[in-house]
Amino acid sequence: MTQLESKIHEVIVTTMTESGTPHSAPMGISEVDGYFIIKPFKPSSTYDNLKQHRQCVINYCDDVRVFAGALTGHRDWPTLPCSDIEGQYLACALSHTELEIVEFNDDDPRALFKAKVVAEHTHAPFRGFNRAQSAVIDAAILVSRLTMLPVDKLQQELSYLMISMEKTAGLREIEAWGWLMDKIKAAGIEITGTDIK
Repeated sequence: MTQLESKIHEVIVTTMTESGTPHSAPMGISEVDGYFIIKPFKPSSTYDNLKQHRQCVINYCDDVRVFAGALTGHRDWPTLPCSDIEGQYLACALSHTELEIVEFNDDDPRALFKAKVVAEHTHAPFRGFNRAQSAVIDAAILVSRLTMLPVDKLQQELSYLMISMEKTAGLREIEAWGWLMDKIKAAGIEITGTDIK
């Protein structure tokens, strides 16, 4: 098995559309030799925006509703202007990093954008990990792959994640989980035992 050069971090990447509107998308990014590597799928809004406007923001956010919302149509999150680039960061971000693209490889099915840090800002303290937050992130990744996963695998994974949800979820995690379960139901997939009591 090939070892990754860097861990993958689940973040929200904010890019700017051609009309100047911010677009936020959950994405796994990595850091290699002091540069951030962003690999959006093609086609995608993030890919189009980065090709057009070679700047973006990494938002470090502990509100998992933003991650789940991107997959379920709940995308209206307040943003604020960046300090050093033409961009916007999420108002709920604990911190953010402003980036400029320095290299671009137009590979299929995922392009590679290499970015350097222009500025970093901290807005609120990180209060620690919560297992339910991780469960929502994992469930969001599963929901993003509904067409690729067998139903029994989806059921097995979600049943395991429910343990963390039932033991440690707060209101934000419960709301995000509900959005994801609604998305699964809307896709016509029957999953049992995922309602939080």
